[in-house]
Amino acid sequence: MKTTAIISWILRIIAAGILLQTLYFKFTAHPESVALFTKLGVEPWGRIATGVLELITGILLLLPSTAFLGGFLATGLMLGAIASHLLVIGIESQGDGGQLFILAVVVLKLSIIIQVLHRKQAQQFVHTYFPAN
Repeated sequence: MKTTAIISWILRIIAAGILLQTLYFKFTAHPESVALFTKLGVEPWGRIATGVLELITGILLLLPSTAFLGGFLATGLMLGAIASHLLVIGIESQGDGGQLFILAVVVLKLSIIIQVLHRKQAQQFVHTYFPAN
């Protein structure tokens, strides 16, 4: 395996792992998750929709052929999460010491690197679905 492929796998597994491990809290209506999305004013539909998007994103990250798309979706999700923390929730949520915020920043950084590593997939996607005349 090339070094780039190994790095890609490591970054994708970490990002997907972070995204997927939060699903339990979202899909079981864990009190902390409910409180967070209530504070955002989007409980329960925002919590469930975010969980579904994170599940799809985690799967896309783990499939080599869709790594760029997973990275792209993860970037959008994490920008939303970071904005929510900075503008509404606060960096620290319910005494977590900023852990959710830090995880969002980590996934954002990893997803940007994943997109750079898989930029050829983006070019192929554009050429396939948006061909030039």
